[in-house]
Amino acid sequence: MTQAFIIRDQSVTLTNAEKNAAAKVLEQALRGVDSINHDRWQRFLQQMFELPEGQIAEIGTRIPRSGAFHRHHMGLERAIFNAQTRFTHFEMFRNWLKIGCGFVEWVPGAKGGIVPLPKSIAYAELEEPEMRAYHDGLLAFLRGPHAAIYLWKQIEADVAMKKMEDIIVEYTEIRG
Repeated sequence: MTQAFIIRDQSVTLTNAEKNAAAKVLEQALRGVDSINHDRWQRFLQQMFELPEGQIAEIGTRIPRSGAFHRHHMGLERAIFNAQTRFTHFEMFRNWLKIGCGFVEWVPGAKGGIVPLPKSIAYAELEEPEMRAYHDGLLAFLRGPHAAIYLWKQIEADVAMKKMEDIIVEYTEIRG
């Protein structure tokens, strides 16, 4: 969930044309999916525009995950795991992927220094835009110079890279 604190700033003046354009965007281009949700959206907008000068409001949004895209991504991870020869435990493999593509939080290590801790991609915790960004970063890592060679250490680098690309191509058609 994205949360933000906003403040009412009445020092900003808008022309009638700007007000009309903003109203069109906020009331027509962005709208509730049905009459109940559109009424809620209208009440929310009214409350925001009626805030007193300097009043702070906290708002939150959530962009739900696409089930089809989630299954597509998980299929890609599983296909690569099943084909590779380096890892025997899926969660270790997934952590390696997350670290490799930089999907981590950097935290102080037990003996000093900074270490990467993989972030969660749990369906309920990660919104769709962040999941898509993770997926794109993962593809870049998998197609980079290190992943294939590491996962298939017993074969030539060019053969490993081709093997990786053959698996990825199977999962690039569906974007759900």
